[in-house]
Amino acid sequence: MKLIDLSQPVFDAAPNCPAHPPVRSAPTMRHPHDPWHWETLTLASHTGSHVDAPLHRIPEGASIDAIPLEQFVGPACIADLRGIAPRTRITPDLLQARLPDHPLNDIIVLLATGWGDLRAKSDLWLYQSPMLTPEAAHWLVARRIRGVGIDHWGIGGWDTDNDAEVHAILLAQGIWIVEELRFPPEVFALPAPQTFMALPVHLRGHSGAWCRPVLIVREAG
Repeated sequence: MKLIDLSQPVFDAAPNCPAHPPVRSAPTMRHPHDPWHWETLTLASHTGSHVDAPLHRIPEGASIDAIPLEQFVGPACIADLRGIAPRTRITPDLLQARLPDHPLNDIIVLLATGWGDLRAKSDLWLYQSPMLTPEAAHWLVARRIRGVGIDHWGIGGWDTDNDAEVHAILLAQGIWIVEELRFPPEVFALPAPQTFMALPVHLRGHSGAWCRPVLIVREAG
């Protein structure tokens, strides 16, 4: 078995959603002056690689700890969207063209736009990412997917209204969202589907939580 890491690191002043507070991480005690070494972090629960629960957008929606862990592990297909232009609207036609010819029922759909490789406090990364459209969100709902992920801080992109609507469409149907992924080149040569896992940290009553997303590849032999 091989694990392929799809996560983005969290560190002091890491790039994040501009609506959220800046990421802060600093040693509270440190060697060699102290007997222990540990850090204090200040960050939103939707920072770095993280999973959105329905509560993030839906009043009275399920919190992240109310979702069985088994839901965050399952077969995944990657939509290879690399090379699309900034601010591209990801439509149903584009998804259909870029997803493998495989039934999507109970599948986790991962959108690889290439923006995970551009992660920086830049106008390009913060405000010019591709974005899933409401029509594409409805298209995914109709195919009964289990979850959906993207390699950017927001699946609906820089357009606040679009992002809010896309989140509402997906989360209202119990489809969790994993954001801030990064896809190493090796994943695009893998056959579909592959097993994906993004176990959220156990944050009681929270609307989302940090996670460590990986692909689990069964090696031959």
